[in-house]
Amino acid sequence: MTKPFTRRDFLSTSLSTSAGLTAMLGAAPLVLVGSGTSAADKPAILGGTPMSTASFSGWPILQGDEEANVLETLRSGHWFRGYSNQGMVAEFEKEFAAINGAKACVATANGTGALIAALAALDIGPGDEVITTPYTFIATINSIIAHFALPVPIDVDPDTFQLDGKLADAAWSENTRCLLPVHIGGLPANMDDILAVGKKRNIRVIEDACQAHLGRWKGKNLGTLGHAGCFSFQVSKNLSGGEGGAVLTNDEDFAERVYRCHNNCSGRRTNPLDSTQGQVRAFNFRMAEFPASVLRAQLKHIEQFAEVREENGRYLNRLLAEIPGVYPTKIPEDGTRSAWHLYMFRIDPEKFGIDRNLFIQAMGAEGIHGGGGGYGYGTAKHWIEFVRNSYATPAGKRIYSKAVLDDWAERVGALPQAQKVVSQGVWFSQNMLLGPKTNMDIIADAARRIQKNAAEIAKG
Repeated sequence: MTKPFTRRDFLSTSLSTSAGLTAMLGAAPLVLVGSGTSAADKPAILGGTPMSTASFSGWPILQGDEEANVLETLRSGHWFRGYSNQGMVAEFEKEFAAINGAKACVATANGTGALIAALAALDIGPGDEVITTPYTFIATINSIIAHFALPVPIDVDPDTFQLDGKLADAAWSENTRCLLPVHIGGLPANMDDILAVGKKRNIRVIEDACQAHLGRWKGKNLGTLGHAGCFSFQVSKNLSGGEGGAVLTNDEDFAERVYRCHNNCSGRRTNPLDSTQGQVRAFNFRMAEFPASVLRAQLKHIEQFAEVREENGRYLNRLLAEIPGVYPTKIPEDGTRSAWHLYMFRIDPEKFGIDRNLFIQAMGAEGIHGGGGGYGYGTAKHWIEFVRNSYATPAGKRIYSKAVLDDWAERVGALPQAQKVVSQGVWFSQNMLLGPKTNMDIIADAARRIQKNAAEIAKG
């Protein structure tokens, strides 16, 4: 094992060589980018030399103990978490709870399973409403529909891409049972506003923190501010086991309900085979021992990576904010930290000179590849159609008549800020922030020279 590489080491050591990066990232250093060109040169899309002549690192990055942990599990024959509360899954639950400052953790097969189990533990069901954001991965909405409940998306804050908590109270109805903010991209939603509405209306707050590992709101880890927080460990996530998920909570009775919900009604406090105790709506979303083996190895280094992403993310924010028409997401300086699962910003076509799609194309020509900010959906029109289609079944029609869904759609409204973010947003993946600050300079220089030549680029 290499010696752990600390934040102080990162800030004080030159990482201009592959040896410096290897010290931080073990056997899989990032590949540095840079061709020697500058912001003053012709953009690559117009025939100039690309800013980047190499690629960023792949992901995930092995940390050294994954193979040994998996081999230990393989040879042990203990491949299923079983009923003993021993083994890799049980140990991971303890470690993940501890690093987040939570009392309890239930590991699940995936992040969607974590969301479904948490909502099941609240007895969310037909006719109930869950206030959430339109700007999210489809699993958030599917976890609500899995219980035949109605998602009620409210508009977002375009400065953060997150659910606008100030709108949550107006979206409340007598059927509202839960607030489900999503820390999309790892950036914190304004939990002060959201928790205030939860308290006022006496409804639970479940955080979708699937992309928010070790992100913080005013010093507290995301996923620990509401009644529970749900996480994903899918392969792209900052903490990856290939697949996997978890529910964190400080309510140990609630944790027991989540456990029963994810384990076909069997608990871990009493006779585990007695499914008559504490009946819940239950499934099988158990995490297996093999992904837990990988996660335990990855967990040892997650804080170091989080600090590097934080340093580079805020630095890149400062650089891009200087460019006309570029709007990085805003993050408070009060102990709040993005998990930076995604680096997100907006391109205003009127002020920048070209639209988001052409900007992404031009950046790709520079060797810096991003994507449109969203999953190809997120507007009011999309979700209204999606929910209508989801309930266009015999069972769905028995629960929600056309009149009920028409009323719901009218309450959802147009969501104009979500529409803006969907059309203007740009995403870079989290591994692009794992490297030296010179990489951030190259990204910003590429954006600068594209903006300076936007008029010519727009001509095609």
